[in-house]
Amino acid sequence: MYQYTEFDKAFVRARAAQFRDQLERWQAGSLGDDELRPLRLQNGWYIQRFAPMARISVPYGELSSTQLRALGRVAREYDRPDPDLLRDAQERQLALGPVPVPGTDRQVQSILKSGYGHFTTRTNVQFNWIPITRAADVMELLAEVGMHGIQTSGNAIRNITTEALAGIAEDEIADPRPFAEIIRQWAALHPEFAFLPRKFKIALNGAKEDRAALGWYDISLQAVRNEAGELGFQVQVGGGMGRTPVIGTVVRAFVPWQHVLSYLEACIRVYNQYGRRDNVWKARIKILVKSEGQAYIDKVEEEFRQILEIDGAPHTITQAELDRVAAQFVAPALERPQRDAASQRVHEIIRADAEADPLYDRWLQRNVLPHRDPQRRAVVLSFKRLGQNPGDCTADQFDAIADLAERFSAGEARVTHEQNLLLPWVHQDDLPELWAAARKLGLARPNIGLITDMIACPGGDFCSLANARSLPIAEAITERFQDLDEEHDIGEIDLNFSGCINSCGHHHAGHIGILGVDKDGQEWYQVTLGGSNGSDLSGPAGPGKIVGPSFAKEEVPGVIEALIDTYRQLRQSAGNGKAETFIATLRRVGHEPFKAAANAARFVEREVA
Repeated sequence: MYQYTEFDKAFVRARAAQFRDQLERWQAGSLGDDELRPLRLQNGWYIQRFAPMARISVPYGELSSTQLRALGRVAREYDRPDPDLLRDAQERQLALGPVPVPGTDRQVQSILKSGYGHFTTRTNVQFNWIPITRAADVMELLAEVGMHGIQTSGNAIRNITTEALAGIAEDEIADPRPFAEIIRQWAALHPEFAFLPRKFKIALNGAKEDRAALGWYDISLQAVRNEAGELGFQVQVGGGMGRTPVIGTVVRAFVPWQHVLSYLEACIRVYNQYGRRDNVWKARIKILVKSEGQAYIDKVEEEFRQILEIDGAPHTITQAELDRVAAQFVAPALERPQRDAASQRVHEIIRADAEADPLYDRWLQRNVLPHRDPQRRAVVLSFKRLGQNPGDCTADQFDAIADLAERFSAGEARVTHEQNLLLPWVHQDDLPELWAAARKLGLARPNIGLITDMIACPGGDFCSLANARSLPIAEAITERFQDLDEEHDIGEIDLNFSGCINSCGHHHAGHIGILGVDKDGQEWYQVTLGGSNGSDLSGPAGPGKIVGPSFAKEEVPGVIEALIDTYRQLRQSAGNGKAETFIATLRRVGHEPFKAAANAARFVEREVA
């Protein structure tokens, strides 16, 4: 993992102290709400439906055990709303009306609980109940472990992301993390790009398979090698979800790694100059690239030429700088402590118990991933279970995962795009003990990539932008598919859920996507089919297609069940004893049978309720 320099640490601490001064002036009345707003947003503090929301940056998803414990402390000591605020939230929540599906009362309590963090699709961590008056305390605590909320909001370059298997994947062309870190340092408080037309997101992928959803980013970098074997990046620009889902355009097939910062600067500089600022819905770079096409690419190429030839390429990455940063990402030593006779006997008992349990075999299939080091494995801890919102992590779980990371994964864990956590350095011999420990924590459900491993934004239960609630519907769907035999029979499927068109739940990229919409003040839901994040199993990245008119909230679980039943009726064998996946079946037979099934289920749930 990258270790902050003394300069980095001093800067983050100074920024926290500056924020404390700003808050104190606001509390004293010398700063108004409108004056504080840009200052708090620059540090990742939003005002949401019920309370402030703090967004904490986690570059390329990596967390140390020390940072995990700090996040646990924030959850335990600071994620505590004022009792009056919580009571108001409960009243407003109940006023929205019940969701007539099993588990509603439990779900309402889960929504309104405190003392937890939330993993996002861009590998950040969010807290929903920290009073703004405690914000400076939280930022100072996090600064001590190298964490902050700088540029997690505002029209600037946001958190830099990569795939969760960066540096350990069998199909890796190059480790993208050193480049992600160099880009992070370059983008942090970049004076020219502090006030872009709109927020800006960058992702990197170092493997042959796209596991970083590159097509959906403002700029994405795919590691490639040219005919001479030299390393560089394919650059894709103008992807994005929201009201106008667009897959990015490849603007350059190969940029030498030494010049990747210069090319990024050219792309963003042209956007900064020509991107729209008169309409927030048309301000993203995807609109500029779509409208200008080759003209945008030509301007970028000319800007790139000037940076290299006239400006002297000031941001060229030297081999020495790459080596300095890459040295922070060397794989940890594989140390195996010698077991005495007693501990060896315990180990053998745990292994025997695990191997006798059929759930362990399923866990190995779903949650344990191959590693470039044949002696190691990457293990995904599932944060998708009944009674816990997707991606939520309690204070006690933060602490327990820190213990697991230290015991099994060289003190490191990674937030995944799917809102889970991954342990990247697990020795294969430790898998039975890790499984037993994770199972006690409720984090070993063998459902990774299956229907209950859904992505869901907080939706209308927290977000002031949302049109509808996500979490109660997600809970209802999870409850419908609790049978592990059935879930494994259904197989690989991406189910993504957004509470509004801003698409924080990436519904556009779901094989099944659910979008909350507002109809005359009532919650309704659109269903889309056939979206993809661009991974090999999902096929080329692209948005799903709406299957018909929106559905009432009580109809959605039944509609999803009808779609799954249709798939199981229509799927064919894929060979090797495996069935065709949902997305493969959908692409083979088309949308019509699924659309008909969804619409036939429209009123069934309401009548049953």
